[in-house]
Amino acid sequence: MNESTQLSSLVRGFDRVVRDPVWGDMSFSEAYLALAQTEAFALADRIRQLGPVHMIYPGATHTRKSHSLGVFHVARRLALSLAERGQIDFVGREGMRSFLAAALCHDIGHYPYAHSLKELPLARHEALAADMITSEPLRSAVGACGADPDLTAAIVDGDRLSGEDREILLFRSLLSGVLDPDKIDYLTRDAYFCGVPYGVQDADYILRHVVVGPDDKPGVDGKGVMSVEGLLFSKYLMYRSVYWHPGVRAATSMVRKAVAEALEARILVASELYGIDDRGFVALAMAKRHPLFAPALAAFSGSLYQPAAEIPFDDENPVHCDLLESDRRKEAEATLAAAAGLPQSDVVVDIPEPVSFEADLAVYAADGVRDFEECDTVFKPDVVARFPRVLRRVRVFVRSPSAEVGRLAAELLS
Repeated sequence: MNESTQLSSLVRGFDRVVRDPVWGDMSFSEAYLALAQTEAFALADRIRQLGPVHMIYPGATHTRKSHSLGVFHVARRLALSLAERGQIDFVGREGMRSFLAAALCHDIGHYPYAHSLKELPLARHEALAADMITSEPLRSAVGACGADPDLTAAIVDGDRLSGEDREILLFRSLLSGVLDPDKIDYLTRDAYFCGVPYGVQDADYILRHVVVGPDDKPGVDGKGVMSVEGLLFSKYLMYRSVYWHPGVRAATSMVRKAVAEALEARILVASELYGIDDRGFVALAMAKRHPLFAPALAAFSGSLYQPAAEIPFDDENPVHCDLLESDRRKEAEATLAAAAGLPQSDVVVDIPEPVSFEADLAVYAADGVRDFEECDTVFKPDVVARFPRVLRRVRVFVRSPSAEVGRLAAELLS
């Protein structure tokens, strides 16, 4: 596909402007804007991007929809930058439009309350999004954008059409990688609405220096190394100050505990959690009228459990490794509650999911190609490996902390 045709597919008809506090003017075509106005996006507009974070940072009430619009905007700018420099000349018009549709729709299957339901026995939100994209009414709405719904779904969900299709592999790596539009938007948007400076990305600079290598994998040129450094440090600081703030972890773990135990007891079935927004989630928990939902209802009301003990997670500590298993965590909570004379619902053991600070991409410098870790950067593998070790902590939260509970909790984590 020649450069002028590629650029036309990314420019022509994009004359509908949406004003955004983060990126300013964002341009959409009539068809993409219509897609963003379907019921799937109305639902996403009722799901806070950061769930309980607003309890700590009151401005953090932005939604999955606003994030999705931002990802579309950054993805389009990335595609324009690559097309202008002849980096993706093998991509056709339908593939380009499918990439933009995937950027817009990537989060429409997301659960309420941010990542509180992550690691539970539920369908992946990417799979739910792909099912929605290939079903009516979204199938027709995606097709109206000049995109292929099946290709769009395959870009969103890596478990679909996993063959060696060149465009699919490229677009998956562009949409989910080190310097992808999703990270550029969520770090910048989350920082903006939380009122902290740590996550803001220099998007213009990043997009100028992303390149696609001979193997069709995204990388950066020599000047782009500092973009990777900036993103890695921003991500570290956002996890440290926002995403894994103790109050956020308390709310997240309280909700997760309640839902996990309700699913196990068959008071709740997985399908009840699909396609609901934040208010629907709260209403569902209240309607169950079961003691297992007590921690979740307390979190929803802002009555967060307090930390009784915390310690850095140590993957060589057998106690910590045991606590990674939900059954062992539940046993530990029961043991601690019994020893402290508390109801089991008053105790939550929390270990955040693993987080990756990946920097696996090539740097195409004037003097040759090398891996990022081989460049002149302080972010060597041993330094990057320390990020999650510093951030990830095992915590015990209780409804009513006391010195005795703290002592018992510290013993549990040793």
